[in-house]
Amino acid sequence: MRRRHVVIIGAGFGGLAAAKGLVGAPVDVTLIDRTNHHLFQPLLYQVATAALTPSDIASATRSLFSKWDNIHVIMDEVVGVDAARSEVRTADSGSIPYDDLIIATGAEYSFFGNDAWSQNAMVLKTMEDALTIRERLLSAYERAEKEPDPVKRSRLLTCVVVGGGPTGVEMAGAVAELGRTSLFADFRRIKFEEIRILLVEAGPRILSAFTERQSQEALKALGELGVDVRLGSSVRGIDEGGVTVGEEFVPAANVVWSAGTMARPAGKWIAADQARNGAVIVKRDCSVPGYPHIFVIGDGAAYQTAEGEWLPGLAPVAKQQGLYVAKLLRARAMGTSEPRPFRYRNWGMMAVIGRSRAVADFGRVKLSGFTAWLAWSLVHLMLLIDFRSRSSVYLSWSYAWFTRDRIARLVTRNANTNFNQKGEN
Repeated sequence: MRRRHVVIIGAGFGGLAAAKGLVGAPVDVTLIDRTNHHLFQPLLYQVATAALTPSDIASATRSLFSKWDNIHVIMDEVVGVDAARSEVRTADSGSIPYDDLIIATGAEYSFFGNDAWSQNAMVLKTMEDALTIRERLLSAYERAEKEPDPVKRSRLLTCVVVGGGPTGVEMAGAVAELGRTSLFADFRRIKFEEIRILLVEAGPRILSAFTERQSQEALKALGELGVDVRLGSSVRGIDEGGVTVGEEFVPAANVVWSAGTMARPAGKWIAADQARNGAVIVKRDCSVPGYPHIFVIGDGAAYQTAEGEWLPGLAPVAKQQGLYVAKLLRARAMGTSEPRPFRYRNWGMMAVIGRSRAVADFGRVKLSGFTAWLAWSLVHLMLLIDFRSRSSVYLSWSYAWFTRDRIARLVTRNANTNFNQKGEN
């Protein structure tokens, strides 16, 4: 009897959890991803700010399943899904048939219709994004050290982070520490007051998903790091010279966008109903209405709970959905009773601000400051994929804690980064 073939698109948190849940099951699994590694995205900003190296937070996907014959890993890009023929179309491998399909393609940043801004603003979703940000931040300081014009030097030393959610707050804090501690001490011509980090948030407060008190504590922590937080301020333009915030133009060599996301085009592939952000509206078992053998999980899914709430685009949601769908498919393959509809268990949320402060919301238990930072550190160490990653990250954090230095400060990819505005030589 032929075994069912399960195809999983995406090796992020959701896709990897689904594949792990099907290890040893009486099904054949093909896991497709356009990269050859699983990326621990919550620590990606630390690669971007030279605190960690790429290998600290990424592991080769193939090596994670090398011991299991029923898991086949393919590095390829999915370009479409033919639901009528039950096939996944890829760029290099042709069409791959499936009996069950799990789509875990995640999300990408949205510029709210201002796509031209993406030419001059960096985003943080992939390892390539992180390395690009790192190169530009470090190169800006190298360029500023030899720039005689104080106006141009000030622009080189200005970084604007757009978006006051966890990613934006963590990035702004890390950029501030990188510039005002690790880098400033090593440069001779850069003045401390020239180093400027702006965090722009259109809403009335940062970290809006946390309590008002925690938002205020995070705001205070950012202020002590030297971050200029602009609340209730909208970005009206981004060009090669800088950012227009409200009516003010801020000259800035580096702009990091973390203000909004949209799902990747899985909904268009199967012509499914979508939410405003492009996420596929799924049923209680994470399947797509009208397609009982197609499941969408993680950031690409719009899942409404029995209480009427929409689940957020968080890694824990993706992981729990991936494990649930794997459990469901395993039960079907073995002819046992299927699990009850998916139910998300919220274990809390965290955001870190700099080297020793964080906020954590575990429901009834809410932490701030150093205690929250310790909890954040422990949780993230345990969530890393393997012991090698945990030990490497622990050593890097320990080094940074005692020395205030960053281990990955090499400019290697593009030392000739062009920071010139139009008309500059």
